[in-house]
Amino acid sequence: MKRLLFAVFTLLAVAATATAQVKAQRAYVNFTVLADHSDCIYAVGEAATLSIYAKAGGNGLEGTPLHFEVGDDRMDADTHGTTYFRNGIARVEMGSMDRPGFRHCTIRFDVEGESYAETVKVGYGIQKIEPTIADAFDFELFWRQVLKEARKTPLVVEEKPLPHYSNEQITVSEVRIPIFADGSCIYGCLSVPNDGKKHPVLFVPPGAGVKRVGPSNIYAKAGFITLAIEVHGIPMTASDEEIAREKAERGDYWFSGIEDRDTYYYKRIYAGCARAIDYLMTHPQFDGKNVGVTGGSQGGALSIVTAALHPEVDFLASFYPALSDVSGYLHGRAGGWPRMFATPDAQPAIDRKAAIRTMRYYDVVNFARRIRVKGFYTYGFNDNTCPPTSVAAALNVITAPKQIVIAPDSYHWRYAETHQQAIRWMQEQCE
Repeated sequence: MKRLLFAVFTLLAVAATATAQVKAQRAYVNFTVLADHSDCIYAVGEAATLSIYAKAGGNGLEGTPLHFEVGDDRMDADTHGTTYFRNGIARVEMGSMDRPGFRHCTIRFDVEGESYAETVKVGYGIQKIEPTIADAFDFELFWRQVLKEARKTPLVVEEKPLPHYSNEQITVSEVRIPIFADGSCIYGCLSVPNDGKKHPVLFVPPGAGVKRVGPSNIYAKAGFITLAIEVHGIPMTASDEEIAREKAERGDYWFSGIEDRDTYYYKRIYAGCARAIDYLMTHPQFDGKNVGVTGGSQGGALSIVTAALHPEVDFLASFYPALSDVSGYLHGRAGGWPRMFATPDAQPAIDRKAAIRTMRYYDVVNFARRIRVKGFYTYGFNDNTCPPTSVAAALNVITAPKQIVIAPDSYHWRYAETHQQAIRWMQEQCE
């Protein structure tokens, strides 16, 4: 019996060893795409070259064709071609630009029946990219009137505990904040440190979409009284069925009412963000002096909007802001999310001239022009949702102190390290 058990265990051990030996510890194909400028930034008129380093099973590719296409940021490719790997390296000439902007290069190659692809963008004279959207002559008057109208509605905020989000360190509540007298409102998750001390307040507007928004306890753990909101008047406790119904009804809400500045969907959203700051400043644990705002994508846009609209905001951290220079596509270059003027068939039937007039009051560029507080900004060159051309156009008009952190190889996301850097920066701004 002992001999039988020993034989069984031996077979099992051999099988396990064989399995471990067959299971590779890394991918068979590994490749990296590098620009000949390590920061992917060039002068206008300067040529850019990409080097693609690739190995299969540890051996540099040899003779493998690499297909590429090159074009301006978020625009159709103007150059196509094929080159070949030699000693594990292939090179692609991206050319140059005669004006400030970005170009993209998509590469593709096949190994053992599998396809591998990557898109890389490089910038040319990016600090000189200028917006295409015009400023509205009565921009400030319009928004003063909007906020004056909103503040006629008493700031009676409903609060409801959310114990399933709370813990020993943080108490989370749902809040309902009124916007206008018509009953419009926003809901949010308020996260408050349980130490009984005074704290800075931090407003966290959301990314795009109709969805349930949870608390931002990472900021509460960093010492901020934090309000993370949604922007459609949907309670945090809404069911999945209710969320789905609201999503179906609202659809592409960024087109709703766009032909008139007074009916545009974002009017209520922008005013709601200002009301959220009004509410945060009434919190009994607010330290009375430090007010910040942070978000990414649509939330990055709303961070800039809120900081420009509300004079009590002291600092902001904006990640790849959407709604920036949306008119870019009408000038032969990339515009910001949601690509509303990219192609006629990519949008509902709208009066484009009227929509452009409206966007002069809502484009992030025209809020960025009016930023007067310190800001932390970050974006990636490879972002196709909020193209870098549009983001740079907005950031370049900011004259207030700004720290811009670029991660050239990131897409529509942020590195955890960059996020932590932003949190530390915000903590440092608090007196």
